[in-house]
Amino acid sequence: MRQIFFDTETTGLSPESGDRIIEIGCVEMVNRRFTGNNKHFYLNPERKNHEDAVKIHGLTDEFLADKPLFASVADELLDYFAGAEVIIHNAAFDVGFLNEELRRLGRPPSFRDHVLKVTDTLLIAREMFPGKSNSLDALCRRLEVDNSNRTLHGALLDAGLLAEVYIRLTRGQDSLVIDAEDRSSGPALAVEAIDLSAFTLPVLLATATETEAHDRLLTDLDKASGGKTLWRSLVA
Repeated sequence: MRQIFFDTETTGLSPESGDRIIEIGCVEMVNRRFTGNNKHFYLNPERKNHEDAVKIHGLTDEFLADKPLFASVADELLDYFAGAEVIIHNAAFDVGFLNEELRRLGRPPSFRDHVLKVTDTLLIAREMFPGKSNSLDALCRRLEVDNSNRTLHGALLDAGLLAEVYIRLTRGQDSLVIDAEDRSSGPALAVEAIDLSAFTLPVLLATATETEAHDRLLTDLDKASGGKTLWRSLVA
């Protein structure tokens, strides 16, 4: 089971109005384990950031000026996504931006056509916690995922946090920091065999009152079943 946790940062909120992707972060998991096969790109959006967006992600126009264009990483990114379940928080936002970037390149403008499926953790969270805030920060607090390093939004950092959140949403596992070597490096547990023949177990017989009550119950069952009670015939 190959899953990719995906996040973007953008110049603004509206791809239809020309806002562009400026950062992409991907964290890969296979069979619910990190593989380390992650992807991270900063991109030149060929336009200026909105001031409010810079306050969120901290990626200035000057920093992005010498970064590659989306067109130069598109093939690598789509090859990486092929055959995977892509997990996104508020998928409509990121998929909308990806669709617009693909449209600009003359590619089929549907990101979902390039992947196995898209899963939106925001929808999962809303079903589990109706009426509550379900932002990534809120879920980290609720599910005790450490996001103390998240002073600014960052695509790769957020994709890693999303992976932790997803595991807890779907299985309740406390941490993804699982190392097979850690589990096998310790001493083997010795299980002592117990000879049960050494124990004499007491036999408690029913009292006369309990026997009478049991007999009345069987009589009632026999009447209700039309004489099909099996207990007395088996005992006999």
